[in-house]
Amino acid sequence: MKAVNKLAILLSLSSFAPLFASAKSVEQAYLASYHGTAGSPVPVAVVSPHVSSDYIGSTVELEFIVDTKGLVSDVSVKSSPDSVLADAVVAAVKEWKFSPALRDGAAVTTKVVLPVHIVDGGSDYAAN
Repeated sequence: MKAVNKLAILLSLSSFAPLFASAKSVEQAYLASYHGTAGSPVPVAVVSPHVSSDYIGSTVELEFIVDTKGLVSDVSVKSSPDSVLADAVVAAVKEWKFSPALRDGAAVTTKVVLPVHIVDGGSDYAAN
């Protein structure tokens, strides 16, 4: 049985502020600015949920598994303002792709706890 590492990834909106001014999409800005810790999965493709502007500033905290192929599974909602937002965020994160965490040079399955913050991404409302 594979060991599952526990990992908490905390994102700060303030660290992304300068990136929003560039021509990059919210997703590209997130990927370009991500600085994970050693042994953690690294996002290589992200999808933002498309939600109402009413959710700007909201946070949904998710827990999920990133397997040895970098795919997301077993997504659960730890906290959310409501089920509509939670469903949209879960659907988006299920489409994310990661470079898996490595231990001793080998890919390992990892548990991730991720707060997803809804931000104003211009014409769309996105998450990071």
